[in-house]
Amino acid sequence: MFRLGRLRVLSASVAGLAAIATLGTSTGIARAQDEATAVKQVKRVHNAMQIADPSAPDSFCTIGAVGTDDYGRAIAVSAGHCGGGPNADREIHEDSYPVYDRQDFAFGPIGYVRYFKSPEGSMTGHPTKDYMIIELVPEVTLSSQGPTLKQTGQVEVPGGQPSPNAMSPARADERLLGAGLFDNNELVVSGQLGVWYGRITNNSNGVYQSHAPHKAGDSGGPTIWHVPGTPYPSEANGFQAEGPWAGITKALILGFPPYVYTSSANILADLRARDAADPADVYGAGFEVTANP
Repeated sequence: MFRLGRLRVLSASVAGLAAIATLGTSTGIARAQDEATAVKQVKRVHNAMQIADPSAPDSFCTIGAVGTDDYGRAIAVSAGHCGGGPNADREIHEDSYPVYDRQDFAFGPIGYVRYFKSPEGSMTGHPTKDYMIIELVPEVTLSSQGPTLKQTGQVEVPGGQPSPNAMSPARADERLLGAGLFDNNELVVSGQLGVWYGRITNNSNGVYQSHAPHKAGDSGGPTIWHVPGTPYPSEANGFQAEGPWAGITKALILGFPPYVYTSSANILADLRARDAADPADVYGAGFEVTANP
Protein backbone atom coordinates (compact mmCIF):
# COMPACT_ATOMS: atom_id res chain seq x y z
CA MET A 1 0.00 0.00 0.00
CA PHE A 2 1.02 3.60 -0.42
CA ARG A 3 -0.53 6.61 1.18
CA LEU A 4 -2.63 9.24 -0.48
CA GLY A 5 -1.98 12.97 0.02
CA ARG A 6 -1.39 13.70 3.70
CA LEU A 7 -2.74 16.52 5.79
CA ARG A 8 0.15 18.47 7.29
CA VAL A 9 -0.92 19.49 10.77
CA LEU A 10 1.38 22.26 11.89
CA SER A 11 1.22 24.38 15.02
CA ALA A 12 1.69 27.71 13.25
CA SER A 13 -0.23 30.50 14.93
CA VAL A 14 -3.11 32.14 13.08
CA ALA A 15 -1.98 35.41 14.66
CA GLY A 16 1.19 35.21 12.59
CA LEU A 17 -0.92 35.20 9.43
CA ALA A 18 -3.12 38.01 10.70
CA ALA A 19 -0.05 40.20 11.24
CA ILE A 20 0.38 40.47 7.48
CA ALA A 21 -2.58 42.85 7.25
CA THR A 22 -2.58 45.85 9.62
CA LEU A 23 -5.76 47.85 10.11
CA GLY A 24 -5.34 51.59 10.46
CA THR A 25 -7.70 52.36 13.31
CA SER A 26 -9.19 50.72 16.37
CA THR A 27 -12.61 51.14 14.77
CA GLY A 28 -11.43 49.21 11.77
CA ILE A 29 -10.10 46.42 14.01
CA ALA A 30 -13.36 46.19 15.91
CA ARG A 31 -15.36 46.09 12.67
CA ALA A 32 -13.13 43.34 11.26
CA GLN A 33 -13.54 41.28 14.44
CA ASP A 34 -17.34 41.66 14.31
CA GLU A 35 -17.38 40.60 10.66
CA ALA A 36 -15.14 37.59 11.39
CA THR A 37 -17.45 36.51 14.23
CA ALA A 38 -20.48 36.80 11.96
CA VAL A 39 -18.82 34.65 9.31
CA LYS A 40 -17.89 31.97 11.84
CA GLN A 41 -21.46 31.75 13.09
CA VAL A 42 -22.76 30.59 9.70
CA LYS A 43 -19.93 28.37 8.44
CA ARG A 44 -20.99 24.81 7.62
CA VAL A 45 -18.68 21.82 8.07
CA HIS A 46 -19.70 18.77 6.08
CA ASN A 47 -18.48 15.54 4.52
CA ALA A 48 -16.08 15.88 1.56
CA MET A 49 -14.66 19.19 2.87
CA GLN A 50 -10.94 19.35 2.07
CA ILE A 51 -8.69 20.15 5.03
CA ALA A 52 -5.13 21.46 4.97
CA ASP A 53 -2.61 23.78 6.58
CA PRO A 54 -2.20 27.28 5.08
CA SER A 55 1.54 26.71 4.65
CA ALA A 56 0.94 23.67 2.41
CA PRO A 57 -2.43 24.05 0.67
CA ASP A 58 -1.66 21.37 -1.91
CA SER A 59 -1.03 18.74 0.76
CA PHE A 60 -4.54 18.01 1.92
CA CYS A 61 -6.97 15.38 3.12
CA THR A 62 -10.76 15.21 3.31
CA ILE A 63 -13.47 14.96 5.97
CA GLY A 64 -15.46 11.73 5.91
CA ALA A 65 -18.28 12.50 8.35
CA VAL A 66 -19.30 15.06 10.96
CA GLY A 67 -21.44 14.62 14.07
CA THR A 68 -21.30 14.52 17.85
CA ASP A 69 -19.91 12.13 20.44
CA ASP A 70 -21.38 10.84 23.72
CA TYR A 71 -19.90 13.81 25.58
CA GLY A 72 -21.53 16.49 23.46
CA ARG A 73 -18.46 17.38 21.44
CA ALA A 74 -18.70 18.33 17.76
CA ILE A 75 -16.52 15.87 15.84
CA ALA A 76 -15.19 15.32 12.32
CA VAL A 77 -13.62 12.06 11.13
CA SER A 78 -10.79 11.74 8.61
CA ALA A 79 -7.90 9.33 7.90
CA GLY A 80 -5.28 8.57 10.54
CA HIS A 81 -2.41 8.53 8.09
CA CYS A 82 -3.13 12.22 7.42
CA GLY A 83 -1.65 13.02 10.84
CA GLY A 84 1.95 13.56 11.76
CA GLY A 85 4.20 14.43 14.67
CA PRO A 86 5.01 12.77 17.98
CA ASN A 87 1.47 12.55 19.37
CA ALA A 88 0.09 9.51 17.57
CA ASP A 89 -2.07 7.00 19.44
CA ARG A 90 -2.99 9.26 22.35
CA GLU A 91 -5.67 11.80 23.19
CA ILE A 92 -4.38 15.26 22.30
CA HIS A 93 -5.91 17.77 24.71
CA GLU A 94 -3.71 20.63 23.56
CA ASP A 95 -4.67 22.73 20.53
CA SER A 96 -1.40 21.78 18.88
CA TYR A 97 -2.74 20.59 15.52
CA PRO A 98 -5.16 23.09 13.94
CA VAL A 99 -7.26 22.00 10.99
CA TYR A 100 -8.40 24.46 8.29
CA ASP A 101 -10.95 24.41 5.52
CA ARG A 102 -8.75 24.38 2.42
CA GLN A 103 -11.18 26.70 0.63
CA ASP A 104 -11.35 29.23 3.48
CA PHE A 105 -8.10 29.66 5.39
CA ALA A 106 -9.21 33.16 6.45
CA PHE A 107 -11.80 31.66 8.77
CA GLY A 108 -9.08 30.22 10.97
CA PRO A 109 -9.10 26.70 12.39
CA ILE A 110 -12.36 24.80 12.04
CA GLY A 111 -11.10 22.38 14.67
CA TYR A 112 -8.14 20.62 16.27
CA VAL A 113 -6.83 17.08 15.89
CA ARG A 114 -7.54 15.12 19.07
CA TYR A 115 -6.46 11.63 18.03
CA PHE A 116 -4.82 9.85 15.10
CA LYS A 117 -3.05 6.59 14.45
CA SER A 118 0.58 6.86 13.40
CA PRO A 119 1.17 6.49 9.64
CA GLU A 120 3.28 3.38 10.16
CA GLY A 121 0.85 1.78 12.59
CA SER A 122 -2.28 2.61 10.65
CA MET A 123 -1.04 1.38 7.30
CA THR A 124 0.83 -1.74 8.38
CA GLY A 125 0.56 -2.84 12.00
CA HIS A 126 -3.00 -1.58 12.51
CA PRO A 127 -4.63 -1.44 9.07
CA THR A 128 -8.12 -1.55 10.62
CA LYS A 129 -7.61 1.62 12.69
CA ASP A 130 -6.62 4.22 10.11
CA TYR A 131 -8.68 7.15 11.38
CA MET A 132 -8.35 10.66 12.82
CA ILE A 133 -10.66 12.48 15.22
CA ILE A 134 -11.02 16.26 14.98
CA GLU A 135 -12.87 18.31 17.59
CA LEU A 136 -14.64 21.14 15.79
CA VAL A 137 -14.79 24.68 17.16
CA PRO A 138 -18.12 26.03 18.54
CA GLU A 139 -18.41 28.62 15.76
CA VAL A 140 -19.14 26.08 13.01
CA THR A 141 -22.43 24.44 12.08
CA LEU A 142 -22.55 20.71 11.41
CA SER A 143 -24.22 19.47 8.24
CA SER A 144 -25.02 15.98 6.97
CA GLN A 145 -25.09 17.27 3.39
CA GLY A 146 -21.88 17.32 1.41
CA PRO A 147 -21.45 18.44 -2.21
CA THR A 148 -22.94 15.17 -3.47
CA LEU A 149 -23.61 12.87 -0.50
CA LYS A 150 -26.19 13.24 2.25
CA GLN A 151 -25.41 10.96 5.19
CA THR A 152 -28.39 9.48 7.03
CA GLY A 153 -26.88 8.12 10.24
CA GLN A 154 -24.39 5.28 10.08
CA VAL A 155 -24.82 1.89 8.47
CA GLU A 156 -26.06 -0.92 10.74
CA VAL A 157 -25.70 -4.61 9.85
CA PRO A 158 -27.69 -6.73 12.33
CA GLY A 159 -26.18 -10.19 12.45
CA GLY A 160 -23.19 -9.21 10.33
CA GLN A 161 -19.57 -10.13 10.97
CA PRO A 162 -18.24 -8.04 13.90
CA SER A 163 -15.40 -5.63 13.30
CA PRO A 164 -12.10 -7.04 14.60
CA ASN A 165 -11.97 -3.93 16.83
CA ALA A 166 -15.34 -4.63 18.47
CA MET A 167 -16.01 -5.72 22.02
CA SER A 168 -18.48 -8.52 22.65
CA PRO A 169 -21.32 -8.26 21.94
CA ALA A 170 -20.78 -6.02 18.94
CA ARG A 171 -23.39 -3.39 18.18
CA ALA A 172 -25.16 -3.33 14.81
CA ASP A 173 -23.09 -0.33 13.67
CA GLU A 174 -19.90 -2.24 14.58
CA ARG A 175 -20.67 -5.05 12.14
CA LEU A 176 -19.33 -5.28 8.61
CA LEU A 177 -20.95 -5.22 5.21
CA GLY A 178 -20.60 -8.52 3.39
CA ALA A 179 -18.62 -9.04 0.22
CA GLY A 180 -19.39 -12.67 -0.56
CA LEU A 181 -20.67 -14.21 -3.76
CA PHE A 182 -24.29 -13.48 -2.86
CA ASP A 183 -23.68 -10.08 -1.30
CA ASN A 184 -24.28 -7.07 -3.47
CA ASN A 185 -23.29 -4.31 -1.08
CA GLU A 186 -22.20 -1.16 -2.88
CA LEU A 187 -20.35 1.96 -1.77
CA VAL A 188 -21.06 5.46 -3.05
CA VAL A 189 -18.06 7.78 -2.67
CA SER A 190 -17.40 11.47 -3.13
CA GLY A 191 -14.12 13.20 -3.89
CA GLN A 192 -12.14 15.10 -6.48
CA LEU A 193 -13.35 12.75 -9.22
CA GLY A 194 -16.97 13.54 -8.38
CA VAL A 195 -19.43 10.93 -7.11
CA TRP A 196 -18.99 7.24 -7.97
CA TYR A 197 -20.37 3.91 -6.85
CA GLY A 198 -19.14 0.34 -6.96
CA ARG A 199 -19.68 -3.06 -5.39
CA ILE A 200 -17.61 -4.14 -2.39
CA THR A 201 -15.48 -6.88 -3.92
CA ASN A 202 -13.53 -7.80 -0.78
CA ASN A 203 -13.79 -7.24 2.96
CA SER A 204 -10.48 -7.72 4.77
CA ASN A 205 -11.25 -7.24 8.47
CA GLY A 206 -13.38 -4.21 7.71
CA VAL A 207 -11.12 -2.68 5.06
CA TYR A 208 -13.38 -2.65 2.01
CA GLN A 209 -12.15 -3.00 -1.55
CA SER A 210 -14.35 -1.50 -4.26
CA HIS A 211 -14.41 -0.29 -7.86
CA ALA A 212 -15.53 3.17 -6.64
CA PRO A 213 -12.46 5.33 -7.42
CA HIS A 214 -10.59 8.09 -5.59
CA LYS A 215 -7.28 9.94 -5.93
CA ALA A 216 -4.56 11.50 -3.81
CA GLY A 217 -6.01 14.09 -1.42
CA ASP A 218 -9.28 12.18 -0.99
CA SER A 219 -7.89 10.35 2.06
CA GLY A 220 -10.46 10.38 4.84
CA GLY A 221 -13.25 11.32 2.45
CA PRO A 222 -16.84 10.06 2.68
CA THR A 223 -18.50 6.89 1.56
CA ILE A 224 -22.07 5.76 2.12
CA TRP A 225 -23.83 2.44 1.69
CA HIS A 226 -26.14 2.31 -1.29
CA VAL A 227 -29.51 1.39 0.17
CA PRO A 228 -31.12 -1.15 -2.18
CA GLY A 229 -33.93 0.40 -4.18
CA THR A 230 -32.78 4.00 -3.75
CA PRO A 231 -31.64 6.06 -6.74
CA TYR A 232 -28.03 5.97 -7.88
CA PRO A 233 -26.34 9.34 -8.49
CA SER A 234 -27.03 10.37 -12.06
CA GLU A 235 -27.54 13.37 -14.29
CA ALA A 236 -31.28 13.09 -13.62
CA ASN A 237 -30.85 13.79 -9.89
CA GLY A 238 -27.93 16.18 -10.12
CA PHE A 239 -25.46 13.40 -9.20
CA GLN A 240 -26.73 13.38 -5.63
CA ALA A 241 -27.10 10.36 -3.34
CA GLU A 242 -28.01 9.66 0.24
CA GLY A 243 -27.55 6.81 2.63
CA PRO A 244 -25.91 5.81 5.91
CA TRP A 245 -22.23 6.54 6.48
CA ALA A 246 -20.21 3.40 5.69
CA GLY A 247 -16.57 4.50 6.02
CA ILE A 248 -13.74 6.71 4.81
CA THR A 249 -11.26 6.65 1.94
CA LYS A 250 -8.08 4.82 2.96
CA ALA A 251 -5.59 4.22 0.15
CA LEU A 252 -4.70 2.71 -3.20
CA ILE A 253 -3.30 -0.82 -3.29
CA LEU A 254 -1.53 -2.99 -5.84
CA GLY A 255 -4.60 -5.04 -6.59
CA PHE A 256 -7.79 -5.04 -8.59
CA PRO A 257 -9.73 -2.98 -7.92
CA PRO A 258 -7.08 -0.77 -6.27
CA TYR A 259 -9.42 1.37 -4.13
CA VAL A 260 -9.80 0.61 -0.42
CA TYR A 261 -11.85 2.14 2.38
CA THR A 262 -11.82 1.89 6.18
CA SER A 263 -15.27 0.82 7.35
CA SER A 264 -17.25 2.98 9.75
CA ALA A 265 -17.71 -0.20 11.81
CA ASN A 266 -13.96 -0.41 12.45
CA ILE A 267 -13.81 3.22 13.54
CA LEU A 268 -16.88 3.12 15.80
CA ALA A 269 -15.84 -0.17 17.38
CA ASP A 270 -12.34 1.06 18.19
CA LEU A 271 -13.71 4.28 19.68
CA ARG A 272 -16.08 2.32 21.94
CA ALA A 273 -13.36 -0.11 23.04
CA ARG A 274 -10.98 2.73 23.90
CA ASP A 275 -13.75 4.59 25.73
CA ALA A 276 -14.50 1.51 27.82
CA ALA A 277 -10.85 1.44 28.88
CA ASP A 278 -10.72 5.19 29.60
CA PRO A 279 -14.24 6.65 30.01
CA ALA A 280 -14.86 10.31 29.20
CA ASP A 281 -11.33 10.89 27.89
CA VAL A 282 -11.74 9.51 24.36
CA TYR A 283 -12.67 12.14 21.81
CA GLY A 284 -15.28 10.82 19.38
CA ALA A 285 -16.52 7.96 21.58
CA GLY A 286 -20.12 7.13 20.70
CA PHE A 287 -19.87 9.15 17.47
CA GLU A 288 -23.11 9.65 15.59
CA VAL A 289 -23.47 11.39 12.24
CA THR A 290 -25.33 14.66 12.56
CA ALA A 291 -28.96 14.85 11.45
CA ASN A 292 -28.62 18.57 10.67
CA PRO A 293 -29.48 19.30 7.04
